[in-house]
Amino acid sequence: MAQSVIFKNMHVEWDVPIPMDDGVVLRADVFRPSADGRYPVLLSYGPYAKALPFQVGYRDQWEALIRDFPEVASGSSCKYANWEVVDPEKWVPQGYVCVRVDSRGTGRSPGVLDIFSPRETKDYYNCIEWAGTQPWSNGKVGLIGISYLAINQWLVAGLQPPHLVAMCPWEGAADYYRDWHRHGGILSSFTSTWFKNQVIPVQYGVGRKGYRNPYNGLLVAGDETLSDDELARNRMDPYLEALARELDGPWYRERSADWSKVVVPFLSCGNWGGHGLHLRGNVEAFLRAASKKKWLEIHGLEHWTHFYTDYGLNLQRRFFDYFLKGIDNGWDREPPVWLNVRYPGEEYVLRKEWEWPLARTQWTKWYLDPANSSLSGQIPHKESHATYHAMGQGITFWTPPFEKETEITGPVAAKVFISSSTTDADLFLVLRLFDPEGREVTFRGAVEPAAPVAQGWLRASHRKLDPDLSREWRPYHSHDEYQPLTPGEIYELDIEIWPTSIVVPPGYRLALTIQGRDFEREGETGQLETLGRFRGSGPFVHKDPWDRRLEIFGGQVTVYGGASRPSYLLLPVIPN
Repeated sequence: MAQSVIFKNMHVEWDVPIPMDDGVVLRADVFRPSADGRYPVLLSYGPYAKALPFQVGYRDQWEALIRDFPEVASGSSCKYANWEVVDPEKWVPQGYVCVRVDSRGTGRSPGVLDIFSPRETKDYYNCIEWAGTQPWSNGKVGLIGISYLAINQWLVAGLQPPHLVAMCPWEGAADYYRDWHRHGGILSSFTSTWFKNQVIPVQYGVGRKGYRNPYNGLLVAGDETLSDDELARNRMDPYLEALARELDGPWYRERSADWSKVVVPFLSCGNWGGHGLHLRGNVEAFLRAASKKKWLEIHGLEHWTHFYTDYGLNLQRRFFDYFLKGIDNGWDREPPVWLNVRYPGEEYVLRKEWEWPLARTQWTKWYLDPANSSLSGQIPHKESHATYHAMGQGITFWTPPFEKETEITGPVAAKVFISSSTTDADLFLVLRLFDPEGREVTFRGAVEPAAPVAQGWLRASHRKLDPDLSREWRPYHSHDEYQPLTPGEIYELDIEIWPTSIVVPPGYRLALTIQGRDFEREGETGQLETLGRFRGSGPFVHKDPWDRRLEIFGGQVTVYGGASRPSYLLLPVIPN
């Protein structure tokens, strides 16, 4: 039975039932103005347990956020602040209803846990339609949330629920294969760590073995306590499912956005430091979704930070005030692309643009010269090659010092000619920036504290391109066919490197590293209790021993350059 209280002119209801079409009843918390009326709804649906406070479940992130940005706690008791969803104390006084739903099989909602499944997406649809028809609703529902709670927005938007009016997916992947599980065809180990540490602890049925909400006394993961065997039977393991599916196919497609059906207005917010999860989907959405009213914003810092800062809050509020309240605040006249252009030293300058990639981009090729490990504006006169051990440090190619300040903003790509001593090769490409003294300039990424400028990946046997979707600046691989290598034979690979932004000062150099394993620094760069220790690539690493079998991926790889095999790095240079 739902419980309710009045708190600071806010009516709070816990465990409101939402019946599904198959008889399962999901549970939601509803925060609404205490005054009677009909209000627009901001809804989120996900697996992180609506009853688990931010500062309890994600203490490290919360303490850093409040320390660095005290504005986040200004005007709020923070007792209703939760991981990756809005703080209702920031929205309800502005005339919004905030609804949080525990997804099927998580928190206080029973059922089988199967993330991003068609069943879960249908549940989300039902929740939207339920919220749009409640007596406190004006019939207009908006979706908002970070990461998981952004990803499933793309999925449910494809079902086109009638009461869905607008949405703001904040740093959310959209392609379950390319953005999440298999970067360039290589299995990401992230899912295993994340699922074990962030989802299973709040699976429905953990009950007394889990958290208790200190503010309302409710058990975060349900009132009944199931055995470990029962819990295991009530969930699907997404990592094992992806491990069993190297090629793209129906399982990935039904958990990915269908851009032809995403027609709702949206504000898509990505992160320059989100390589591995928190960028590509946001950009692809802006490029390919059918919606006629869409905006792209890209920022920096940790992926949860600006969602809660005044910058992010004001951005979200303007967007939803326009679409959910009908306030003429000029949002419809805003340019569709907002870029926080990145400078060394974690400096960002907001600039508004009219398209992506930028029309004035000067696509600039830097050619690889294996003879001297350089990147040059001209194709090397002499043919050369260099070999590295796939599990070693790889090869790093350097530009000369830049003579003038140069902005690089947009998609990045590479064409690389290689051969392998085995029947396959995994290529990990890392773009980095160095100052005149040879010190690397790093950035606070979405999760990684010392992120490089950009990263890209490709399994050589997945080199086949989709001719309709591929562009020189964004190769698009079909991942529908396995094409093994003949040892010693030379192959041409086009590699997508996720978008970036960096203004290179005079005297600084760029470096492109090609190697056969995850980019890692010598020492630990940071850690999070829920995601482990990091060394340069955050939690987005590729270490499954079966997917990365040494007899296939642990050989010698040779990179070629020169007139007949012009390997190059393609950079989006933006003129002043």
